[in-house]
Amino acid sequence: MPHATQQADIVTAELDTALKGGPFHVALRAAIAARGLPLQRVQHHLTRYGVRVGVTSLSYWQQGARRPQRPESLRAVRALEEILHLPDESLIRLLAETGDRSSGRRSAFRSYRSLVEASDVSRRLLTELDAPLDDGLHTLGHHERVRIGPVRELAERESQHIVRAHRDGVDRFVAVHHGDPGCAPERMTVHALENCRTGRVRRHHETGLLVVELLFDTRLRAGDTFLFRYGVEDGTAGVSREYVRGFGAAGGQYALQVRFDAGALPVRCHRFTQNSAAAPRSGRQELPVSERHRSVHLVEPRVRSGIVGIGWDWD
Repeated sequence: MPHATQQADIVTAELDTALKGGPFHVALRAAIAARGLPLQRVQHHLTRYGVRVGVTSLSYWQQGARRPQRPESLRAVRALEEILHLPDESLIRLLAETGDRSSGRRSAFRSYRSLVEASDVSRRLLTELDAPLDDGLHTLGHHERVRIGPVRELAERESQHIVRAHRDGVDRFVAVHHGDPGCAPERMTVHALENCRTGRVRRHHETGLLVVELLFDTRLRAGDTFLFRYGVEDGTAGVSREYVRGFGAAGGQYALQVRFDAGALPVRCHRFTQNSAAAPRSGRQELPVSERHRSVHLVEPRVRSGIVGIGWDWD
């Protein structure tokens, strides 16, 4: 009996050490060992949380061969914290810190955690607006213009979409705006600028989400193309340091332009890509800031699933 107690103490000590210093896969493996659960039982518990993850994936995660990246996998990590009786966000933090060390960024934790929270809230808000997962539109081109204001805030953004309907009867588009940390969606304003009008709007303060229905006033037939433009006045958060755009599937061209106030120019800018918010950032490329035009841009001729963005340093 003393031997069993000693072994339990060792396992507990290993878990405490792993939760403090990581890496993620070591902490996950130690937590599963501390609970004495085979992976099949862990998988069973996850299904009770409404999350489906294969035993093979769980094995890869605890070996460090793969990292949870998709939204479903990120929900699984949160569920594992409860199933394995771990402190809130203990695994989430370690997973994000692993990405931080690989990418040299310190802001990944917020974006990683917010992806899980915002994706759940976004799904709920889209359900309230009766928006199907497949909106019936294929993006041919998406051009965004972001303006950074005089106190370095995300002042506003404007989006122009060129789409093609792949089914009959499409008459709207539901847009999602995710503000910077500390923003106030209730103080944001939506402007329907071209070939659309504003319908229902939903806001969620905790995650900084604004979801807006843009009505076309026409019903597209399969194969029809359509162009519309809208803008969001923000300016409700603090200092902005990057703008990112996520894509769930491959699509057409994407262009992003960030323009800075004359009195608030960053010292450097760069573009980057990520397979997901949990993955390390890659594809870093410096972008020179034009002092005359005070802007930088990127162009993706054909977007792929994942994230693309522009970041900047103020000093």
